Amino acid sequence: MDKDINVGIFGLGTVGCGVVKILQDNADVIKKRLGFGINIKKVFSHTSKCKNLLSNYTYAKNYKELLDDDIDIVLELIGGTDVARKFVLEAIEHKKHIVSANKALLANHGFEIFSKATQNGVKIGFEASVAGGVPIIKVITRDLMANNIKSIKAIVNGTCNYILSQMFETHESFENILNKAIKEGYAERDPSFDIDGIDSAQKMAILAAISFNAKVEEKDVYVEGIRDIDFIDIDFASQLGYRVKLLGIASMNENKLLVRVAPYFIESDNVLAKVDGVYNAISVISDMTGQTTYVGKGAGSLPTASSVVADIIDIANDIQSGQVKSALQTGIFDNVEFVDVDNLESHYYIRFSVVDSVGVLGNIALVLSKYNISIKSVVQIGKGSDVVPLLVLTHKAKEANIKKAIKEIEKDHQNIIKNGTVLIRVLD
Repeated sequence: MDKDINVGIFGLGTVGCGVVKILQDNADVIKKRLGFGINIKKVFSHTSKCKNLLSNYTYAKNYKELLDDDIDIVLELIGGTDVARKFVLEAIEHKKHIVSANKALLANHGFEIFSKATQNGVKIGFEASVAGGVPIIKVITRDLMANNIKSIKAIVNGTCNYILSQMFETHESFENILNKAIKEGYAERDPSFDIDGIDSAQKMAILAAISFNAKVEEKDVYVEGIRDIDFIDIDFASQLGYRVKLLGIASMNENKLLVRVAPYFIESDNVLAKVDGVYNAISVISDMTGQTTYVGKGAGSLPTASSVVADIIDIANDIQSGQVKSALQTGIFDNVEFVDVDNLESHYYIRFSVVDSVGVLGNIALVLSKYNISIKSVVQIGKGSDVVPLLVLTHKAKEANIKKAIKEIEKDHQNIIKNGTVLIRVLD
C-alpha cells in the first residue's frame, strides 16, 4: 500500500467544512478505493464553522505552516483575491500542489498562477470554481480534449436561476422572490454579486479560457444582470414560447472570442430552458460530439466540496504514480481578439414604460425605423393607467443600432418615456 497523502486546508467556511466532512466520514471508503489514505494534516482559518468536526489534525498558527515539508496538497478555500493570491503563489514556490474553489482568483489571476505552476512542476485543481458539483472542468480539459469546442451556453448562477424560475411559477415580482430567496438561504443578504452577473462572469472567464485556449479575465466579459427584469417580461416571453434565463455565452467565430453574461429569451423546448431552481447547466457544442449538456447543483457545501475532494484524489493519484502534470500548460493560453458586441445581430425584446396616450407607438416606431429596426410584434399592457408597459419584439437588428435607438427615444421623448427601458436578447 502506498504512503498516505497529507493535505493542508486554508479556510473553514461552508466549502471547507464540507471537505472536512467528506474526508473524515468517508475516510475508509476512500482508502479502500485508492489503496492509500488522505489525511487532513494541518488547518488554518480565522473563523470556523466546524472545529467540532475535526480530529487528528494540527491547527496552524498561520498559513505558512501549511507549507511544511510533510504536506503534499494545500487547499485554498478562503475566497477573495488578495490574500488567496499571495498564499497560492507562495505555496507553488514551495512545490505544493493546489486545489482551489476560488473563481474570483482564477478569473483575475489565472494566467499568473498557471504560469508559476508550470514553472514549478505542480498541479492546480480548480473543478469547484465553476458550477459546484458539476464536473465541467474535467469534461472540457480531459473528456473533450480531442474536440474543437465551438460554443458554450451556460446557466452558472443558482441564485439567479432560482429567482427567474420562481417568478415564472408564482407570477410574483422580482423584489418579492428575491426577498424569499434571501430568507430561504438561496441568496446573500447583499445579492449584488449574483443578480448583477458578476459571479457568472467570473465562471465564464474560466470556462472560456480552458475551452478556447485563450487568455481571458473577468474584465473581458460583457456583463448584464437580472435586476431590472419583471414578471411582465417573463409572462410575455412565455406567451411567445420562451423562458427567461441568465446565460453565460462563450463562442469563437472567425478567430474572435465572445464572452458574455446577460438575460436571454430562450425557446421553451431548449434543454437550458427546462433547468429550474438552484440548478446549473452547461451546454457544450463541439465538432466531434455535437451538443452535450451537464446539469447539477451549482453551489452548497457538499456538492462543491465533492468537487474539491475529486481534485485532491486526482492529484494524490498523480503523486503516487510519479506522473504529476499541470492540468493546463500556460503555452495554450493565447492572446485573442474579443468580439465587439455592438457589431452582433440578434432579435430583441424591449420593454418601454410609456405614458398612455395617442401617438406613443408611432413616435417609438419612427426612431426604430431610423436605425433599421423593424418591429415583429408589439403589446401594450394596462390601458387606462398613467404609465403602462409597451412590449416590443424586433426582427434581427444590429446591437449598436438598438442601443442608439433606445438612447434617442429616452432622450428626445421624455414626455412619453418614463422609468428605465429593459432590453433582453433572444437566443438564436
